[in-house]
Amino acid sequence: MKSEEFAKHVSLVKPKLYRIALLYLGNERLAKEAVAEAEYKAFISLKKLHQPEHFETWLTRILISECKKTSHRLKQKMPYKSTHKPSTKDFNVLPLKEAIQKLPNELKEVVILRYFSDFSVSQTAQSLDIPQDTVTTRQSRALQLLDLELLQLIKPELI
Repeated sequence: MKSEEFAKHVSLVKPKLYRIALLYLGNERLAKEAVAEAEYKAFISLKKLHQPEHFETWLTRILISECKKTSHRLKQKMPYKSTHKPSTKDFNVLPLKEAIQKLPNELKEVVILRYFSDFSVSQTAQSLDIPQDTVTTRQSRALQLLDLELLQLIKPELI
């Protein structure tokens, strides 16, 4: 794949990559940085892409890795609860997105790829390098936890 072709493919998937990063990190600036870093790493590793038809999955995998690194760095910098107050543009203002942020990372990744990026079970498994059955199990568990969390937000007296 040549650099012009790379740029064309990236421009087609960039909005989806940004949504994934925003859902994963919950911050616009961090999401943009993660996408830019993933693009850069993909470009310098372009020779490692053996099957161009899997470009989107490959790039998504690089992005998720970047999001994990960013998230880990943030947790190391802020060992105590953040005093950040979300603005109206922040990701975590909506209840569903807030509930997704509370999920463990392995469940959050599956939800983001399956429901917000329209990946199939097979594509999700390939992106995360896990078996398809594991994707299905994590998806099921994540939905159960989201149900509980959202039910608690709607009717806290029932829980």
